[in-house]
Order: sequence, then structure tokens, then C-alpha cells
Amino acid sequence: MHPAAAVGLVFGGCCSNVVFLELLARRYPGCGNIVTFAQFLFIAIEGFIFQADFGRKRPAIPLRYYVIMVAMFFTVSVVNNYALNLNISMPLHMIFRSGSLIASMVLGIMILHKRYTFSKYLSIALVSFGIFICTLMSAKQVTSQPASSDEEGFVTLLWWLLGIAALTFALLMSARMGIFQETLYKEYGKHSKEALFYNHALPLPGFLLLAPDIYNHAVLFTQSEPYQLPLLGIQMPILWFYLLMNIITQYVCIRGVFILTTECPSLTVTLVVTLRKFFSLIFSILYFKNPFTTWHWIGTIFVFLGTLLYTEVWKSIQVAPSKDKTDRKKE
Repeated sequence: MHPAAAVGLVFGGCCSNVVFLELLARRYPGCGNIVTFAQFLFIAIEGFIFQADFGRKRPAIPLRYYVIMVAMFFTVSVVNNYALNLNISMPLHMIFRSGSLIASMVLGIMILHKRYTFSKYLSIALVSFGIFICTLMSAKQVTSQPASSDEEGFVTLLWWLLGIAALTFALLMSARMGIFQETLYKEYGKHSKEALFYNHALPLPGFLLLAPDIYNHAVLFTQSEPYQLPLLGIQMPILWFYLLMNIITQYVCIRGVFILTTECPSLTVTLVVTLRKFFSLIFSILYFKNPFTTWHWIGTIFVFLGTLLYTEVWKSIQVAPSKDKTDRKKE
């Protein structure tokens, strides 16, 4: 597949995925578990058929390592989605998750004893400052919301702080999982399709712990107003339609990123994913009219400037013209 088509899959799939997730979360903020379960189940079934060949293909990486990776991946996915139930708005959710660079660098220094250039430290400082501004402004919005009593307002703030703690934990756990994957791939080679399947298939029994919550939300989804599917003329509850579209767009997004990693340099992949997050954020603010102050915009700019500085896009822009000049001289 041409890289341009993969970029289209990433932007189309990931951006629309955020839209359908927010449509679900606005109706039932605690629906994160059923969304996560549905995504895992769909990708696991697809992987079982096309990757594992109905269980006949042996994994290239030993299963015991996948069990460790899956424990981290399952925890990160559940905690990230559950944070939406803790007074965390979708824009803040997206901005906070953009701070993965910070967690990766900190754990890289602590665990792998890595050293970075000054530009890398500067980029992390920009991202950290941007997230701090957005988080602080969001905290003010939470405390300024009307409450029937001071006690209720204080409880709301505590739940919001718990949501921030959950996002922070998920960031650190995700970064630790990335380091674990890096060490595995160095030893056994890259098997991203296989990892995608096992990361989604092995955690499925863990959802039994969340079965009551998943069932309750399935009932609520079924009771939602009917929606007639275009062209097909079939009616289904609108929240089930949103969930179905969320699953499909999540799959398109993941496949697009996978194709990019095989067709393009890692710098290009990081840049595309970063720009996708930015466009998703803008759309969420404009379409859903989420509260977003001038300070939020300043914080967002810091986050994305820091991310672009970290990927050293400016170097690649400078290298390209210099190559063109040398090529012309040779001609």
C-alpha cells in the first residue's frame, strides 16, 4: 500500500474513532469498559483468523513474555478509558496522553540508562509545561462548576484528581511496556502483527472481572433510541451503532499505523500520529463545543511544539534541500 493511503487510514480511522468515543462517553461517561472489551474482542477474532491461522501458527516470541506485556497493555487500556468516568474531559484526555514522550524519556533514563541531547530535554520541558498549563486550567474549570454544596464541589474535585492520577499511571505503564517491547524485539525480531493479536486476545478472560459493568452498559445501549442504517435500511439502537463504528475505526487506525511503520521511517510515523492527535483535538473542541480557554490553546501549542522538536522534524527539513542541491551539482 502507498504511504499516502496509510496516512489517510490513520487520519480517517483515528480521528473518526475519537468522535464515536466521545459520542458514547457524552451519553454514558462510564462506558469505557464495554468499549475496551468490544475493541479487544474484534481485533482478537481478526488476528485469530488471519494471523494465528485458527491457532495452528506458533508464536515467534514465547507466550510467557506476551503474558507480561498483556498485563501491562490491558491495564493501560482499561485505566485510560475509565478515566473518562472521573470528570476528565476528552480534550484534556488527548493532551495528557500526548505526554507519553515524558514518561518514555524518564523510564529510558532510569531503566535503560539512556542519555539524550539538549534538544530532547528542551522538548520534554515544553511538553511538560504545556500539559501543566492545560491541567491547571481544567482544574479551575472543575472547581468553578456549580454544585449544590461545598462538600459536593470538593468531592467532584477529588474524583477529577483521581482521574489525573489514573492518566499519569497509564502514561508510566505504557512507557514501561514500550521499553519491554523494545528489549523483546531486539532479541526475537519485530513481529508487530503477532503482538497485536496476543495483546488483544490474551486479556479477554480479564474482562470477566468487569462483566457486571459491561452487561449493565450493554442493556443501556440496547435501550437507546433506534437508528436506521443508511442504504441498508436496518434499524439498531444508536449507541450500538456508535460502538460498532468505534470498533471499525479503531481497527482502521491500528492497521494504518502498522502499514506506516513498515513503509515509512519512525520519524514520519511519529509526525503523522502527532498531527492526527492535534486534528482530533481541534475537531473535538469545535464540533462538541468542549470548554477550551486561551490558556488551553497555549498549553496545547507547547505540547505539540515540544513533540515536533523531539522528533527533530526541522533537521529532516534542512537535510532534504541540501540533498537536492548536491544532486543538482552532480547533474
